[in-house]
Amino acid sequence: MSKVLFFLSGLILFSMLACDNGKSPEKQRASKQDVSLQLIGITKPTNGQIFDLGDDIQISIKLKSDSISPDSLVLYVDNERVDVLESLEYSIGTQSFSLGTKQFRITAWHNGQRQTASVGVKLKSNIEPLNLSYRVVNTYPHDIEAYTQGLFYHNGYFIESTGQRGLSSLRRVDVKTGKVLQSVNLDTKYFGEGTTFYDGEIYQITWTSRKGFVYNPETFDLIRVFDYPTQGWGLTTMDNMLVMSDGSNVLYFLEPKSFTEIKRVEVFDNLGPVNQLNELELIKGKIYANIYLSNKIVVIDPTSGRVDAVVDFSELLSEKDRHKNIDVFNGIAWDSKGNRLFVTGKNWPKVFEVELN
Repeated sequence: MSKVLFFLSGLILFSMLACDNGKSPEKQRASKQDVSLQLIGITKPTNGQIFDLGDDIQISIKLKSDSISPDSLVLYVDNERVDVLESLEYSIGTQSFSLGTKQFRITAWHNGQRQTASVGVKLKSNIEPLNLSYRVVNTYPHDIEAYTQGLFYHNGYFIESTGQRGLSSLRRVDVKTGKVLQSVNLDTKYFGEGTTFYDGEIYQITWTSRKGFVYNPETFDLIRVFDYPTQGWGLTTMDNMLVMSDGSNVLYFLEPKSFTEIKRVEVFDNLGPVNQLNELELIKGKIYANIYLSNKIVVIDPTSGRVDAVVDFSELLSEKDRHKNIDVFNGIAWDSKGNRLFVTGKNWPKVFEVELN
């Protein structure tokens, strides 16, 4: 090797060592910025802890370093700035909060850098729901082959959505006789679920396919297909929105034409989240929901998500009405003009007109 080449090789090696083991000054600065600042952690409350609405929640903060103290601590609740904290202990009231999940986030600042610690809690209702009784006013025949998923009353008839792959349909049913007057079958790959009426059109959702259908209410001709990102269980209409359940304790409020989410409300009673929300019906400003695999309907305040009342229909179906294919209680329809409430179940032989006391 010539002296010139040897000199150049040595110069290159020296330059690499001088740049922090081969890192450029720019990479050195990026590495320093990649080291996350660890100032605080939240010890109270714990993630997922459930409180009553109205409780004062104690927040406790722990410093993670003995040598570095934050310049400031800022508390946020669901991304809304609440307060600048003067100590590592803080009490926050929940009287003005809504039910459901609340995210507490504390941002610690030091020399222009920040670190955030967060924890999620849940607020349940502080009011025990009323237990409502009922009486049966009338009974009407119901097709025992109808695996009822959605039901509503419109212009003197029941509009019923049935489930099971290969058997799913949308039907117009005569109330008094239970006779199916008109129907359209879904493709065998779909499992029919809830249905509702909005702005001159019928909406029907499906279980796991994340597809829904809009029909002409007179002809049952398909107008359009829409998508949504969750499972589809129950469906009803409230003002200028559709309200959908997905088997959790969440109600999704949706824009009807695009089916995009406007907001969501979590449903809680005094014991905690109320899951398995299924068939839905709006009645006098409240949302009535079947609880899947139970004989109960809960009455929900749609603004707060609070369960105001519960109705247990366990004694509704007699032993002589039961048959080998009988399935769970599901189906709520409301005749707003006649003030009539109808309930039924999957493969039940009857629809019951009931009056709540």
